[in-house]
Amino acid sequence: MAHQEIIFAGFGGQGILSMGKFLAYAGLEENLNVSWLPSYGPEMRGGTANCSVIVSENPIGAPLVTDATTVVVMNRPSLDKFESHVVKGGLLIMDSDLVNREPERTDIEVIKIPAQRIAEEVGSKKIANMVLLGALVEKTKIVSMESLLKALKEHGKEQFYELNKKALERGAEFAK
Repeated sequence: MAHQEIIFAGFGGQGILSMGKFLAYAGLEENLNVSWLPSYGPEMRGGTANCSVIVSENPIGAPLVTDATTVVVMNRPSLDKFESHVVKGGLLIMDSDLVNREPERTDIEVIKIPAQRIAEEVGSKKIANMVLLGALVEKTKIVSMESLLKALKEHGKEQFYELNKKALERGAEFAK
């Protein structure tokens, strides 16, 4: 694990910032150093939203991520903007239901997940972000699924916990 820098990006309203927040809380749960830095496009809902999350065993100098070990994108504009930010050998996770082009880079690992479809099967398209987050945690082992679920229970809305948990598990299965 040591040190990972992640960018989550998509449209406002897709739960981009929550993905980052739950991951940061899970890092705290494991006594790691974390930073969470949200960024909104000028349009807010429907505009682009992204957040940088750093999870590290070492102190974190600056919260802004420019060279990401992992980038998670939920729309085409985010892929266009952040594909170049993934470090060589890094990971790109994308919602293949919403991103309508192939990544251009060949020096990174790409996981394409039909997150909208999986989320709908689980119960709601609104939880597609959790499907992607589950895949991220499974693939990178950045935090344990236990810590992530604990963060979700403590900081998420209780009525959505079971649904979110299922979505995380489906995403993790997909990434295996």
